[in-house]
Parts: sequence; structure tokens; C-alpha cells
Amino acid sequence: MTLYPKLIMDALQTVTYPGTKKNLVESEMVADNLRIDGSKVSFSLIFPRDTDPFLKSTVKAAEAAIRYNVNKMEGEGCGNEMEIEISLEYKSKPRPEVGKLLPEVKNVIAVSSGKGGVGKSTVSANLAIALARLGYKVGLLDTDIFGPSMPKMFDVEDARPYAVDVDGRKLIEPVEKYGVKLLSIGFFVNSDTATLWRGGMASNALKQLIADANWGDLDYFILDTPPGTSDIHLTLLQTLAITGAVIVSTPQSVALADARKGIDMYQNDKVNVPILGMVENMAWFTPAELPENKYYIFGKEGCKQLANELHIPLLAQIPLVQSICEDGDKGEPAACHPETITGQAFLNLAQAVVTKVNRRNKEQPKTKIVEVNE
Repeated sequence: MTLYPKLIMDALQTVTYPGTKKNLVESEMVADNLRIDGSKVSFSLIFPRDTDPFLKSTVKAAEAAIRYNVNKMEGEGCGNEMEIEISLEYKSKPRPEVGKLLPEVKNVIAVSSGKGGVGKSTVSANLAIALARLGYKVGLLDTDIFGPSMPKMFDVEDARPYAVDVDGRKLIEPVEKYGVKLLSIGFFVNSDTATLWRGGMASNALKQLIADANWGDLDYFILDTPPGTSDIHLTLLQTLAITGAVIVSTPQSVALADARKGIDMYQNDKVNVPILGMVENMAWFTPAELPENKYYIFGKEGCKQLANELHIPLLAQIPLVQSICEDGDKGEPAACHPETITGQAFLNLAQAVVTKVNRRNKEQPKTKIVEVNE
């Protein structure tokens, strides 16, 4: 069996790369390092990036094409005896490994709830804006892949993030509003269509929003997590060292029961993410025309009692007023209006979070990324 470069290149010309719809040679993906040593062939394929969705299938197709061409030209079975070594190169720098992501982000805060509908996204949005108003550099990631709400809450549903070149990598540029850098899967999917993805696809999309975005220098990176405990939470814990968690609940018993589960997830021996505190949302109802009145329609001080029981700080009690819903729907969260009762409540929450984070960083070691054997 005699192998020669043209035999290999002819084979690679039969392999189409889906990204360009041209063959590997026309796409200039074959590096100039082809080596032939007896029955061993080695060369590199150059892909746009290390997360290329066609990477594995293209490498397999290239190897199969070479064996097929050698069998056809040199005799049946010759191709099967070959040793083919295909190395990978990338036009853009590869994604940093876990543990080295977001080196300029100082604090990662997960805002969580055991139950849906308790206002967790409202708290996340307002906390991020309030921190920005206090002068901090803030990023907000909507990690709810199946029910993203941040584009609506910030009135940026029509925004389409673009790619920028940063140190040899193509990164997504977050949308910026109210002093907050924002990303959500909602920017990349049809808002009127259900996102029918398996857990693995959702987790990969989330990793891209974290690792392949130009977050830059941030004092606080807020993660608006989906309700409950899921693949998404596990992906976050395995990707980022979370500084602490803020648990959101209403005073209602049903919500508090689920909040316990959320707290337990972060306090699990394998996780060990500090609980910065609880936020009691919809703590009471105050009519606009009667600002001094309080009506406890979901129960009274349920979060305060749970926080005392579990020895967790109660960071804030946020009242339920009509303007919270109205402001959120029109893309102006309450924290944009610090002169209002709710706006001031969220500023107080932000100050409480800053205090707890500073104390946590002084008294406790940095959180470790969770390693889970699947």
C-alpha cells in the first residue's frame, strides 16, 4: 500500500462541512501539516470554534472518506489497516475550562425559589437595577431557558445581541439597560413558540450564555434561576463558583414548603453554597390610595418565621402594590423609581445583599464548583 498526499486530499474533497456547505478543502479547513509515515496519516482540521456543533460528525466523515478512497484506489481492506490521526485547531481561541470562566466577575449571586409565581424574576431584575444604582457593575443572566421573562421586564424584546471579537474569541455582547448587562435565551428564540428542548440542549445553551458572552468586569453577576431544583441548577453549580444564594418566597405555607427544598439544595454537603438570606415577596398588600395600610393576603411574616427557624437572615419584605406589576409589564422595574415605596424596598434589599456578601467573603472561603458524578 502506497499512500500519497493527493489521495488523502481527494478524499477530503468529498466531505461537505455543513457550516459552509462546501467541502473541507474549499472551506480551507485542512491545515498545512499533512504527514504520511507508512500506513499512518496525520493532519489537522481547522474549525471556527471549539463548540462547533458539526465538529464530531465532520471528523468521523473525514476519516471514513479517507478509508473509502484508499480501499478504492489501493485495494479492498487497505483503508481499514490505516492509522488516521486527526488533530483539531480553531480559528478562535477555545472556551476557557471550567474554573477559569469569567475571571473578572467578583461575585455570583443565584436568586432562587422553590415554587413558581412568587416573584423571583421580579426580585432578580430589581436587585440588579438597584445594585447598579448603588454604583456597582452588574450583569444579569436569565437562566430560565423554558420560560425567559427578562426581555419583557426590561422592555428589550426586540434586541438581538451581536458577536464581538475579544482576545481572539467571538463573544456575545450582552444587551445593556438601566446600567445592567443582560442576556436571556429569549433574545434568540421565537417568543410565541414553546422551547421544546431536552435537558442536555438547555444546559448547553446556558453554558454558552455564560462562557461565550462578553460579561467583562462585574462586581455582581445575578443569576435568575428557574423554579424548583433541576438540570439548570445543576449546570450552574457545575459551571460557576456561586458566592451565595438569595431565596425568594411569599409568606404562604405552600410557597414556604418549596422554599425549604431550595434552601436544602444549596446547603447540601456536595454543594455548600452559602444562603445570603431570604426575601419575603408580596409580604402584604398596600393600596395606592391607602399607603399606610397593610393587608396580609398571603399570610403574615411566614418567611420571617422560616428564616428564624433556619437561622437565615431575612433580607427584605417587599410589599405587593399594583405598580410593581404595571412597571414590570412596561419594562420599568420598580427599582427604576427609588422615590416609591417598592423602589426604596429594593434599594434596601441591594444594600443588605452587599453587606451580606462582604461579610460572607471575609468570613468564609470561596465556594467551590460542584463536581457531580452522573
